[in-house]
Amino acid sequence: MFSTLRSRVSERGRRVDPWVLGISGLLMAAFVVSALIAPKAVGTAVDAAFTWSARWFGAYWQLLMLATFVVITVLAFSRYGRVRMGGSGAPGFSRFSWIAMITTTLLAAGGVFWAAAEPIAHYASPPPQYADQVGGGAEGAAIAMAQSFVHWGFIGWAVGGSLATLVMMRGVEKGMPLRPRTLLWPVMGERVRTHWIGTVVDVSCVLAVVAGTVGPIGFLGLQISYISSELFGLPDTYTTQFLIIVGLTVVATLSVLSGVQRGIQTLSRANVWVALVLILAIVGMASLPFVADLYVRSAVVQVQEFLPMALYRGDEQWLGYWTLFFFGWFLGFGPMMAIFFARISKGRTVRDIYVGATVMPTVVTTIWFTALGGTGIWLEQRDPGTITGPYAEDGLPAAALSILEALPMTAVLGVLMVIVALIFLASTLDSMSYAIAASSMNEGEPSGLVRAFWCVGMGLAAVALLLVGDGGIQALQSFIVVTAVPVGLIMLPTLWTTPRLLRTMAVEQGIVAAPRSSGERAEDGVPAQQAVEPVG
Repeated sequence: MFSTLRSRVSERGRRVDPWVLGISGLLMAAFVVSALIAPKAVGTAVDAAFTWSARWFGAYWQLLMLATFVVITVLAFSRYGRVRMGGSGAPGFSRFSWIAMITTTLLAAGGVFWAAAEPIAHYASPPPQYADQVGGGAEGAAIAMAQSFVHWGFIGWAVGGSLATLVMMRGVEKGMPLRPRTLLWPVMGERVRTHWIGTVVDVSCVLAVVAGTVGPIGFLGLQISYISSELFGLPDTYTTQFLIIVGLTVVATLSVLSGVQRGIQTLSRANVWVALVLILAIVGMASLPFVADLYVRSAVVQVQEFLPMALYRGDEQWLGYWTLFFFGWFLGFGPMMAIFFARISKGRTVRDIYVGATVMPTVVTTIWFTALGGTGIWLEQRDPGTITGPYAEDGLPAAALSILEALPMTAVLGVLMVIVALIFLASTLDSMSYAIAASSMNEGEPSGLVRAFWCVGMGLAAVALLLVGDGGIQALQSFIVVTAVPVGLIMLPTLWTTPRLLRTMAVEQGIVAAPRSSGERAEDGVPAQQAVEPVG
């Protein structure tokens, strides 16, 4: 049985932090109630905040996320890559289960439908910096797919599954709680445990991940209802959307109550196999040579255009809709992803965590996007308007559906698509409810009831916002970017604190020699470990 990560004070039992639980819960409830009472006013206010956030923090997010990827890549392939995190014990999960749980955490948060919609959107309307250079065809397809790779690839995965995870694991090993505030432990020391700044950090991160999870739940209700209506004749009404979200919430809650060993692990493994069946079915009925060739072409373009695509600053409107929206979304998920990854990664090396939490999920994500989005581009090239027409008319859900309708066995593929989407998002709801519940605890591991509370709460919030209509969900999607502003500041110190922590651990584990045999710095006589890690 996997040994649970606990703080040193957890042995006295579980104790909920009323400030984090109360403030974050009240603020989220206030947002939902306000959206119900005055949806237009809320939408206007959030749009203004979104525009301000993207304008003033957009470039900072792009640089921060790129720097995070660069730093973790250098550390992973340096001698510090051999540092073992979380103790010397063997990992608690098989490699397959571990990577499956990691991959479904972020990919599930909308990847099913964005994989179909984003490549075709960039193909129909190329990114601004390439608009005058491409006009469809093989080059346009490669540009479209490469831009999607940049948004959903190495940069997005590295923000949560790298530096923040390592800081979190080292902090827990030193007795700190498994909470977002531990990301500032290398800077503030033990006092962050009870300082008001720690509360602000926890609340900010909880709001960011709740917004980032509730939004996709609401969209899923709308999208599955739309697909079910078109394919199976079910009514595309609020009742159908309500039942879909309630069913999803029930599945996720049952998984929560089953624990990490049986719940999240079971959902994640099922995710992988069902998604694989769907990919093989879609590609098998389309053009495997085209999709394989597109993957290679897109990977080459991604390498060549990685920096221009990641750091593009030309068109503010386009950036806000695409790059900054995704980067803000993933950044908001970062601390909670770090909590969950730290929980399941004990006993693995830095290099292992880099490969399993950044490289492998990126490979899986890019294959997934090429299988769905590439098939859509192939169909569009064969019959112009087949995919772009429905997408232009009905938006995101129509892209996935139009791909299925253009292939044989549409009904079977539609059922598989619905199942994959439901299991994917149930996995995210499950894992994020654990991370949020852990952030609400003063002591000990979060109980199943606390996790279930957050799981059900996010489901109910999505149901409530659907009453407002698209405006409520759209407001929440924009709110995701707004909540990333404080989280981006919280994540910044990991760029320089992580290398220092790994240096200390490398000395402890005998991977590198201590600066001096006496363990002291010559200039001030401070013990080496105190020089790189805070003390109480």
